[in-house]
Amino acid sequence: MPVPVPRQRAIPAVESGQAPASQTAEGPSREVAPHKNDTAERDARRTRPATTPTDLTAATSTPHPAPAGSAPGARDGFGAVPAHPPAVTHLTLLLIEDDPGGSPLVPELVDSAGNPIRVRRARNLTEAARLLTDDVHCILLDLALPAPNRSRDAEADADELSVLKHVLELAPRHAVLALTTSNDAERGTEAVRVGAQDYLFRDELDGRLLSRAIRYAVERKRSDSAERRLAEGRLRAQENARLERGLLPTPLLEGSNLRFAARYRPGRSRALLGGDFYDTVRTPDGTVHAMIGDVCGHGPDEAALGVELRIAWRALTLAGLCGDELLGTLQEVLEHERDDDEIFATLCTVDIAPDGRRAGLCLAGHPSPLIARPGRPAKLLPQDNNGPALGLLRGARWPRLQVELGAEWSLMLYTDGLIEGRVGDGSARLGQDGMVEMIRRQLAEGLTGERLLRAAVSEVRDLNGGELTDDVAVVLLDRLP
Repeated sequence: MPVPVPRQRAIPAVESGQAPASQTAEGPSREVAPHKNDTAERDARRTRPATTPTDLTAATSTPHPAPAGSAPGARDGFGAVPAHPPAVTHLTLLLIEDDPGGSPLVPELVDSAGNPIRVRRARNLTEAARLLTDDVHCILLDLALPAPNRSRDAEADADELSVLKHVLELAPRHAVLALTTSNDAERGTEAVRVGAQDYLFRDELDGRLLSRAIRYAVERKRSDSAERRLAEGRLRAQENARLERGLLPTPLLEGSNLRFAARYRPGRSRALLGGDFYDTVRTPDGTVHAMIGDVCGHGPDEAALGVELRIAWRALTLAGLCGDELLGTLQEVLEHERDDDEIFATLCTVDIAPDGRRAGLCLAGHPSPLIARPGRPAKLLPQDNNGPALGLLRGARWPRLQVELGAEWSLMLYTDGLIEGRVGDGSARLGQDGMVEMIRRQLAEGLTGERLLRAAVSEVRDLNGGELTDDVAVVLLDRLP
């Protein structure tokens, strides 16, 4: 996963010697050495925007179109960040201060390209809220401004940064510069810690320094916003991964001599869970119940429905239901939980007797399991009386077929993702016959358990010429002598 770029340094007041060096709570900024002779070139290079990764889908929001007449980057903090974000041109500064004698700042400000920086003036926060449109890139706030509904005397007894905090709440997407006096550097440092991009001394300010500070603040805000989105995206991805891993089943086979293995590969890109589902439990009478199913479709809704069906199957099995009664109840669950009446699910259930020599098999539109025994070629179990998929026919029945397993065997349950992959460049599919031949060969090579399933899924993928588009789930139960 791409790592966010380091935050660019944005403390021009410190660099110019007009304020003491400080560090924000977010950590030290990166130092950049000045150009040897060319100050203008140094400024242009140091305001060059940072490179941000583009291949983290979860970390990038859907871009919002900029309003008509606004400059590029005016929606900073909301849209997607390009790999090389262009420098913001035609900057607009919102100055918030109530000096009745007029602003002491140099009115002619220019950006690194020589374009004039537009200045709007607000005497209070009410005016600032009205002037704070999307084409404003930076706010210069006088920290001496009274807080809303407070006089200057009352403000002296209140939080000295309450005005700044109010502006940060009012303009979370905008870069903010704090303006204070040269004998109050401590307040400026605290303003940066609270959320301002930098602080400047009003009595030592000139047009060139302010222009540079605005550019630095805007680019630092862009970098901070990109880094925050990347961090949020990583957190969401981690939470989703933990959730999906938690939804995968843990087999309940305590007390059984059967060996269990499973392989799962969702068809959705970057997903951990698909519409296929499986489970295995042992009931108190010693019977081992195994199930595998497939909800039609490949999206997150199908994955959620598959989880619901698996949990319902486990609960009903532990409650003593089996065969036709169990599948009929699962169909009711499916009908109540699906979003569309055309959604259905295929299912295969096997209940293995406590002695391990025989089993009951129910198929609901699902391919029959494969059984392998020593001295005999692997083959499919009978598919006679295969009932319909769940959710297709009301009042459907699913006959339970009794099958003999023997003393030593391997039973493989699978979803159709394993057999519907292409073979070569044409339209031919592997199919059940091709899968049986593949498993026979791999068993002859001595593969068993996890190694067998891993090799089977890998070979099917290679035959397909790349990733499979359908979910694949495979469960293997072995009874050893």
